[in-house]
Amino acid sequence: MSNMHSNSFDIRQLEAFAAVMSAGSVTGAARVLGRSQPAVTRLIQDLEADIGYALLYRSGPRITPTARGLLFHAEVERHLASLAHIRERANAIGLDEPASLTIAATPSLAAGVLPQAIAAVAPSLLPRHLHVQALAAENVVQAVLARSADFGIASLPLEHPGLEVHWVADVPCVVALAANDPLAESDVVRLADLADRRIITLANPYRLRHRIDEALERAGVTPQRMIDVNASMTALTMVRAGLGAAIVEPATVVGVPLEGIAMRVLDHTIPFVFGAISPATMPLTPTVSAVIEAARAVALAMPGCRLHDSGGLEALADTVYGQTPLPEGMPS
Repeated sequence: MSNMHSNSFDIRQLEAFAAVMSAGSVTGAARVLGRSQPAVTRLIQDLEADIGYALLYRSGPRITPTARGLLFHAEVERHLASLAHIRERANAIGLDEPASLTIAATPSLAAGVLPQAIAAVAPSLLPRHLHVQALAAENVVQAVLARSADFGIASLPLEHPGLEVHWVADVPCVVALAANDPLAESDVVRLADLADRRIITLANPYRLRHRIDEALERAGVTPQRMIDVNASMTALTMVRAGLGAAIVEPATVVGVPLEGIAMRVLDHTIPFVFGAISPATMPLTPTVSAVIEAARAVALAMPGCRLHDSGGLEALADTVYGQTPLPEGMPS
């Protein structure tokens, strides 16, 4: 019988389930938790009885999560992380120290902007516990809206009534080449020169990728061989392995320089647009304000970076995505 009318869960049950999902077995979870295997099994069984459905399929010693188990695990992870953050914040309050800080950023910005930004902040403003989450841009927005992150740095679009945009910048994309590539001898590389190359670039068609495709089309380049990736760092490692030339945003190339990689300017401007966001109406702590400002300074140090009016997002989006189509029948 389901006991879902209960208003709370036993934290030990949730920890046991999370450990089983992480370790992949009850035996591994028991070792992680320092409990006996029967004790962990009982905690999982009690949790399933409490919520009224199975979380795991069992076939002898082997277990796999059910579809509901996978969905429930995502909720459990968020809940346990929130409890850990509450403990950190409680300790900070007791010690009169800055509260723990959670920052969400896309992988390229988490690697190419945040480390230098955090290092530039006065040590007295930094908390004991700092959490950096590398997420897809859409998930950065959701984390900030859900207030599971204190602020975020992500690529456009950033328009949302629940967000406050602190700054918006754009920087031209670059081409990453193997250091011994003949094209690396030039300061500027023409897109047309990449026509016979395998091109490595980002996959998301709703963000940077469509701007890259438009630039290639304007240059009359129809790539015959391509590799799609979901992170700039992956593209750069593929370049270093000799798999092609990568068209990427410059944050990763500048922030995490790799031996054997040459970064060159392109003859077509392909804007990578990004900004810093926080929950609307949420006052910023001195720590959050300092990191946001430091991130802005790091961004501006990138070659060709420009700041935009954060209140002019609609006009900026038009320059990035094209003009919003007029309703049918209206004169242009």
